[in-house]
Amino acid sequence: MKSVILITGASSGFGALTARALADAGHTVYASMRETPGRNAPQVAQVQQYADQHQVDLRSVELDVASSTSVEAGVAKIIADCGRLDVIIHNAGHMSFGPAEAFTPEQYAQLYDINVLSTQRVNRAALPQLRKQGRGLVLWVSSSSARGGTPPYLAPYFAAKAAMDSLAVSYASELARWGVETSIIVPGAFTKGTNHFVHSGSPADQARAAEYNKGPYAGVPDQALKGLAALEPADADVGEVADAIVEIVDMPSGTRPFRRHIDPSQDGAEIVNAMADRVRAEMFRRIGLEDLLKPTIR
Repeated sequence: MKSVILITGASSGFGALTARALADAGHTVYASMRETPGRNAPQVAQVQQYADQHQVDLRSVELDVASSTSVEAGVAKIIADCGRLDVIIHNAGHMSFGPAEAFTPEQYAQLYDINVLSTQRVNRAALPQLRKQGRGLVLWVSSSSARGGTPPYLAPYFAAKAAMDSLAVSYASELARWGVETSIIVPGAFTKGTNHFVHSGSPADQARAAEYNKGPYAGVPDQALKGLAALEPADADVGEVADAIVEIVDMPSGTRPFRRHIDPSQDGAEIVNAMADRVRAEMFRRIGLEDLLKPTIR
């Protein structure tokens, strides 16, 4: 069944790949991004070019996940265009790299805003429509860093992604009786194929960072990045993330997995998540709310 889909952070990386893959699968896809008349104008042109060349329904929409006004306007445009919204994909995010102490509190707040609060803005704008429809899918792009191996110098990003993952888990049970389903995609550390690492932020307090990097932690940044790259198989393909999302979107309601891992490096997140999700399910059974583990199909 053809769905109307909103994906955040679709100017590059997982977002752009997924938007194209979903459009290729026959869906109406809104690739959202900010500054569409300015900085991202070339990406808007690429979206249109891809849609024209491949004869698919891929559209761009102005939507800055850091602004409630922008999010509400973007979601309203989609609903006005199509009369409905079936799938929300929380993909927008940003990474940082450096000693945890060297990041200012304001930088942590900014990372949390992009990776966590952005999802709340989109949910508050879009969920009333999904609840009114009595069906839909909220798909969250998490990270294996939320529960897998946690190499040093990525603390702000790891903490933000863990918070987003926790929010996704809580939302799942609170949307189930509305007929809205939740799936969480958990990519590993793909060091190639996206700009995730290339565009990562750095600490504002460079003097404090230097105390680490020129002191007992000299060489750690390079070793951490080289180590992560070495764990990644040569044939690792970021396109597998987009393929997994397409597969889940195309599944019938009520049959979608709660979690799907795409982690070529096998950092252990799948093992830890399996235990945590099993404990959650058991708790729901013990308190008499087992029905919240699956959406109510209407």
